Amino acid sequence: MTDKVRRNLVFDRWRNSIFDRKELGPGMVLFKNYLTHMGQVDIVNICQKWAMGPGGFYRPSNRSGAKLRLHMMCFGRLWDPVTKYEKSYRSDGSAPPPLPYEFISLAENAIEDAQLHMKLLPSMLPDICVANFYSYGDRLGLHQDCDEHVGGLDSGLPVVSVSIGYSAEFLYGHTRDENKLEKVLLESGDVLIFGGKSRRIFHGVRRILTPLAYSQSYSPGYSQVIKETGLRLGRLNLTLKQF
Repeated sequence: MTDKVRRNLVFDRWRNSIFDRKELGPGMVLFKNYLTHMGQVDIVNICQKWAMGPGGFYRPSNRSGAKLRLHMMCFGRLWDPVTKYEKSYRSDGSAPPPLPYEFISLAENAIEDAQLHMKLLPSMLPDICVANFYSYGDRLGLHQDCDEHVGGLDSGLPVVSVSIGYSAEFLYGHTRDENKLEKVLLESGDVLIFGGKSRRIFHGVRRILTPLAYSQSYSPGYSQVIKETGLRLGRLNLTLKQF
């Protein structure tokens, strides 16, 4: 069995046969309810397998030395808010665990689904996954994902963002002015893709919402994910990119 066939067999269990598609801009699309319950459970279990060991979740610092309001780990390649891609090992000497083939399959197939309606969206083979875990009260300031190779940035190679757990109020746009940004709710099982002309958008997580805060849109399946995996209350986000 080839790696491609193996990846696709996994992906067939992860992708819902019916999901909603929302185009948010040129090269930017949100797939609502894209991941199956099994897919969400598998992703959490994969992350938890590596979370507590060397290279697992930690609280990174920015250039001022202040800790970010989230926990982070990387798969495949190390990225750090200060050193970017310059180093292969973290300050504690640990290297990132390998990028799971299941995550590669998820990114490739999600992009293929997006390309059905966005012919100009390039393909992308991820070699890094940044996993962030947000507790209630955590956030992520506005930024651009622009530390990757300039050739890929200029080509608009897409970023694939996966959400599991609590919902996030996500801001995005082509400016740092929050008053001019759009916002969208990212919920458990959603997959967001931005590439092409949207590759360098400013984006961030303004706040994390508990189930009580968004009861009308809360997916009850998330509670079952918690029961089956022991996931802490919060939001797990995967960001898959090609350096």
